[in-house]
Formats: sequence, C-alpha cells, structure tokens
Amino acid sequence: MNNEERWIRAILRRGSRSAADKLIRSYYDEIYRYIYKQVKNREDAMDLTQEGFVAMLQSLSNYDSRKASFRTWLYHIISHKIIDSRRRYTPETIPVEEAELLTENDFTLQVSDSLYLEEIEAYICRFPPQTQEIFRMKVYGEHSFPEIASIIGEPEAKIKAQYYRLIQKIRKEFSYEGL
Repeated sequence: MNNEERWIRAILRRGSRSAADKLIRSYYDEIYRYIYKQVKNREDAMDLTQEGFVAMLQSLSNYDSRKASFRTWLYHIISHKIIDSRRRYTPETIPVEEAELLTENDFTLQVSDSLYLEEIEAYICRFPPQTQEIFRMKVYGEHSFPEIASIIGEPEAKIKAQYYRLIQKIRKEFSYEGL
C-alpha cells in the first residue's frame, strides 16, 4: 500500500486531518498550475483549487480505485469545478488607472490577447460539460488521450473525435490555425 492509499484510508476511517493535509499537499501545486493555466488569475486559481480539494474531501467516500487512479479521479472533480466557474464567469474590466501604467503597445497587445482568449473560452462554454472537460484536460492539463479517456470513462476514439470536432469548430469560428 502506497502513501496515497494510506492517507485516503486514514481520512475515511478516522477523519485524519493530518492525512488530508498530506494528500492535498501532494497534489496542490500540480492542480493549482492546471487551474491557473485556464483562469489566468492568481486569486481565482487559489479559490478554485481550494474549492476542488474541499469537493474531493467531501466525496472521497465515492472514490473507487478499481475504476481510476486517485489522480485521475481528482482531475475529473477539478475539471468540473472549472466548468462550473466558467458558467458564473463575468469578464473583469481594467481600471483606467492601471491601463495608464502600461505602454500603449503593451496595453493593446494584452487587451487583444485577453479578449481573444475570453471569446474562445466563452465559445467553449457553449458546449456540453464533457466536451469542455476534454478540451481543458488536453489543452491546459496537457493530458494524453488515453489519460483523458480513463478520467472520463469513455473510449479513447470517442474522446479524440470530440476533441478534434471541437478544434475544427474553433478554427472555423475564429479563423484560427494555431490549435
């Protein structure tokens, strides 16, 4: 039995805070980076990371190691937290005082890049949660198709098809060849 299994068992059997702390610490940085790549805001990433770990602890009794690794199961929970946060997302405006601190060229580039990314994110949010999850895991989480198939519990061929159909739609919608 590895440390992760011991920690999970201690949390479930004794409600061990120490084991919960160790389990969370072992994944915290990885999960935070995964979320930050998507939300591009430190505070939001920290909040979502915390929400994700709380959700993980609350549903730990539902975890089944025969169906997926703990890491896989955790990413599934976190991906849904990100999707939920995107549903309640409202774009943040840049105060004029902050905008004046940037050079005109930097400001234009930052605004156009962030607006473009916001448009793509808004477009992706129109799709079913599973399609969003596949996209986020592939693009932001840099997971392989076999890993995503394992996390979602669908055949790899189906995952690839959904991903490439979405990419095709993004390219068509935004005339973008970079994906």
